[in-house]
Amino acid sequence: MSIGAGIALFAIGAILAFAVNVQVEWINLDMIGYILMGAGALVFLLGIVLLARRRSTESVSRTTVDPATNERVTRQSTSRPDDAAGL
Repeated sequence: MSIGAGIALFAIGAILAFAVNVQVEWINLDMIGYILMGAGALVFLLGIVLLARRRSTESVSRTTVDPATNERVTRQSTSRPDDAAGL
């Protein structure tokens, strides 16, 4: 969702900066367009970073000794986010 919001902010900013040719006394639409384009690029990059971070996996391995039988027990667990929920 943040990638789409970044693209939308960038597109709205580009329209304000380059396509709209309206002069308003109290606001500079070109500057607002450039600010929106910068914010859109930042949100887009943050969305990509968060997407890459979400898809990482985590693996944990623990080795303990069972006190009753003196056997070594190794437990491995892997947690991975559900990829189908994000799509």
